Amino acid sequence: MDMDYIVIGGGSGGSVMAGRLSENADVQVMLLEAGGRGDSWLVNTPAAAVAMLPTRINNYAFETVPQAGLNGRRGYQPRGKGLGGSSAINAMVYTRGHRSDYDHWAALGNAGWSYDELLPYFKRSENNGRIQDGFHGNDGPLHVSDLQTQNPFQQIYLNAAREAGFPINDDFNGATQEGLGVYQVTQRNGERWSAARGYLQPHMGQRQNLHVETGVQVTRILFEGRRAVGVECIQSGSKRVIRARREVILCAGAFQSPQLLMVSGVGPGAHLQQHGIEVLHDLPGVGQNLQDHPDFIFGYAAKSLDLMGISLGGTAHMAKETLTYIRTRQGFIGTNYAEAGGFLKTDPSLAAPDVQLHFVVGLVEDHARKLHAAHGYSCHVCVLRPKSRGQVTLAHADARQAPLIDPAFLAHDDDLETLLKGYKLTQQLMNAPALASVRHQDVFTAGVQTDDQIRHLLRERSDTVYHPVGTCKMGTDAMAVVSPTLQVHGLEGLRVVDASVMPTLIGANTNATVIAMAEKAVDLIR
Repeated sequence: MDMDYIVIGGGSGGSVMAGRLSENADVQVMLLEAGGRGDSWLVNTPAAAVAMLPTRINNYAFETVPQAGLNGRRGYQPRGKGLGGSSAINAMVYTRGHRSDYDHWAALGNAGWSYDELLPYFKRSENNGRIQDGFHGNDGPLHVSDLQTQNPFQQIYLNAAREAGFPINDDFNGATQEGLGVYQVTQRNGERWSAARGYLQPHMGQRQNLHVETGVQVTRILFEGRRAVGVECIQSGSKRVIRARREVILCAGAFQSPQLLMVSGVGPGAHLQQHGIEVLHDLPGVGQNLQDHPDFIFGYAAKSLDLMGISLGGTAHMAKETLTYIRTRQGFIGTNYAEAGGFLKTDPSLAAPDVQLHFVVGLVEDHARKLHAAHGYSCHVCVLRPKSRGQVTLAHADARQAPLIDPAFLAHDDDLETLLKGYKLTQQLMNAPALASVRHQDVFTAGVQTDDQIRHLLRERSDTVYHPVGTCKMGTDAMAVVSPTLQVHGLEGLRVVDASVMPTLIGANTNATVIAMAEKAVDLIR
């Protein structure tokens, strides 16, 4: 079977690529996704994320190698499996990062990737239900809206922010990022709006040139000389070969894009040889430069049915909320859990915020893998631009086996010190009267007072906030994997379009940026 374009992976990048490229009726586009269709009620109902995040439902549920910076613990790395990818299981928070993040990319030699050059692609992708100004789009495929939960804890959080002296921000994606507020989310009418729902699903079965196949595990990219000419894959137990006349576009994410390159013979030569893989192209940067936001969570028990928890009253309340949601798409079932948050500077002299908060209307521990009977609330704080650098390497030459993931959390001392400062800022917010008055137990941080005690706690309890990037970084230096046009250095007919190509981690949630980058990639291809 021959196609013009083969897109590997139906996550945020892949959904945009296949949806946009197939707008041209003269080209045949095939998207191959290992997971399912990503259109079930579990995906579309925001609160149902609690069933997917800690499990293998629509989720690869990877783990890291033991992390020295986390006292030897293994971290958890959920990644979406199915159309929509991680946008089908994430917290739907719509933030873009700071202007300086993208200007830094351009300064590193990535022409065309400054903030002003990328802003039109954010706007092209976005359909914002409330904000109409020069920073936002209002007719794109990705719906962005205010939450419809009417949860009173949003206002309690804002009151606490004011009491603690923090600025309030109504739009983190506008002129100013700094401040605290309520997040906008990738939802429409109280339902999750994944990248696949925006870019792919409306056209499946409608466009004769768009071929979307699920349950397909790509095992290898095929080459003739230095040109990518197709893929080898397994579907329903049978091996298939699909050829690409124009390009193979790799959108498998920060862990699996470098993995697939390496099992196909593209990557650090000595490492590939260790696994018996014939080296097609010795490209040392593949799998290197892994960056992720290290994150700590405060948690408090509080007697309120407006907060997620397990109790007799809570069960009755959720039954009522479910009926409300079925009728109106309003109320708690539309929650993304991380309803509020924001961006703060640990030092007023900084040019941009260096920590981010996510305020959660539930008592969260270990990625919802440990449940508490109590109702409560939580608050994440993460380091936005960590200096630690990790890697993704092969555990096996078979692409169906999980790779070895090493984010090197808190390996750099500066990351720990920034998180320490972020901890203290967040603690000020949590101890403000509006929030302190509604809690009855500090679950994780009680009795922790000295800096050394805080440092110990941070190493004991920190983990990812789900933003791995950088393992196929864009650039022109010796460790770059793709060029500023996202083409793999030294090869033809092969691009990478996902979070792996970010040269440095942006100061925000990463999903909106991946979608904007893919919008730009479509123009680069056209």
